[in-house]
Amino acid sequence: MEQILTFLSQHPVLTTALIVVLIATIGNELVIAARSGHKLAPLDAVRLINDRDPIIVDVRSASDYKKSRLNRAVNLPISRLDEADAIIGTDKSRPLLLYCALGTTANSARDKLLQQGWTDVYPMRGGLNAWQGANLPVASNQAKAKQPSKAAQKKAKQSKAKQAKGSKAA
Repeated sequence: MEQILTFLSQHPVLTTALIVVLIATIGNELVIAARSGHKLAPLDAVRLINDRDPIIVDVRSASDYKKSRLNRAVNLPISRLDEADAIIGTDKSRPLLLYCALGTTANSARDKLLQQGWTDVYPMRGGLNAWQGANLPVASNQAKAKQPSKAAQKKAKQSKAKQAKGSKAA
């Protein structure tokens, strides 16, 4: 400990630089924490859904929304946040659970919705990827099963006919 104090007293420029860097780092972390608000982990989001019945808002594009989404989610792409009242309703005291793919876009959406007067807005940390990583259910539009081609159907009929002939001969 004595050596550290001796070093610090003999090198005032380095000591000052160290103090400035520490203050800047701590200040930066505090600003980031204050800006991001309270992000919910996927399991906390489940608790919010069960306890407070929030409006679940998917801020991804419509095509991503169609591929997979949380159950009961409403698609409100970030480019259409100005239309939030028309899409998700006017009860601005009802909680909103926001998610995107990774959790970053939902933060931006949170800020815009707070400016519009929404009071309880919770972005989900990690987005849909974290939700799926926690093995929680998602809804999706299942692609229709492809019908076999006409050639495949014809081939299947021919093989059935051959099998029928073979069973008659036996």
